[in-house]
Amino acid sequence: MVNIRTLDPSASPLDYYGSELRRERERAGMTQEQLGGCLFCAASLIGQVETAMKVPTRNFSERLDAALGTEGRFSRLVGLVLRSQLPAWFQQFAEMEALATYISTYQAQLVYGLLQTKDYARALLEVDHYDKVDELVAARLDRQRILERELPPALWVIVDEAVLLREVGSREVMRKQLAHLLTFQRRQWAKIQVLPFASGQHTGMMGSFTLLRFESDPDLFYTEGYDSGHMTANPLVIRERSVGYARLQAMALSPEDSAELIARVMEERYGADRSTVA
Repeated sequence: MVNIRTLDPSASPLDYYGSELRRERERAGMTQEQLGGCLFCAASLIGQVETAMKVPTRNFSERLDAALGTEGRFSRLVGLVLRSQLPAWFQQFAEMEALATYISTYQAQLVYGLLQTKDYARALLEVDHYDKVDELVAARLDRQRILERELPPALWVIVDEAVLLREVGSREVMRKQLAHLLTFQRRQWAKIQVLPFASGQHTGMMGSFTLLRFESDPDLFYTEGYDSGHMTANPLVIRERSVGYARLQAMALSPEDSAELIARVMEERYGADRSTVA
C-alpha cells in the first residue's frame, strides 16, 4: 500500500522538501512509479523522500528539477536539507563558514572537513554515527561546495604531522586523502602547511581551532568538543588566536616543503608511487 503519511512542512527542511515533492509530483499528474521511471530510481525511493524517511541527494534533486520543470527549486532546497542533518550545535558554524571570505584553521588530529574525501569522512563518521552515516557524509561533502564557487573563500590550513600519520579507514583511504590534499597546491587561493613534530611545543597544543573572516562582519573564532561547539567574536580572543595562528604559520613547513612531506608519507607509509601523484 502506498505510504500516505501526513507531513508537517514546518517541522523541518526534510519535511518541507518531502511535502513539496509530493505536491509537485501530483501537480504534474505523475505516480511515484512514473516519476521513479523518469529519474531511473525505484518508486519506493520517491515514497521515502516524500514521507521524510530518506534524505535526498543533490544529484536526485537536480534530476527532480529536470523531470518536474521546477526551475531549480529542489536543487536550492537540498542544501537546507543536508545542512539540517549536521549536529544542531554545528549548524551555525557551517552557516558562517559558508559566508566567510577567509578561513584559517589549525587541525591537530584530522583533515579539515572542507578537504576530506568521501571515504575519509565516512570512516570518521561511522565510528559514532553508523545509523545515519550516509546523511552525514552527504552533508559534509555539500559543505565543500563553497570551494567550487567562482570566487571561493581564501583558505589556509595548518595540519599537525599527526594528521598524516593517523591511519583513518585504511591505507588506501589515506593514500587518496593525502593525494587530494596535494591537489590544492594548484589552487591559488588555498594553502596547506604541515606543523612537524620537530616544532616541539606550540600555541596550538590546546587543540584545533578555526578563524573566520568576513567582508564587513566581525571575525569569528571557533573550537569544538565532543558534543558542542564554541564560537565567539570577542575581540580579545580574536586578537590572541590570530597572533597564535601567525606563530603556527611561522613554525610550520612552507607550503612547498609541506607538499613534499605529504608525498613522502604517502610513499613510505601508505605505499603510494609518488610518480603517479598529480
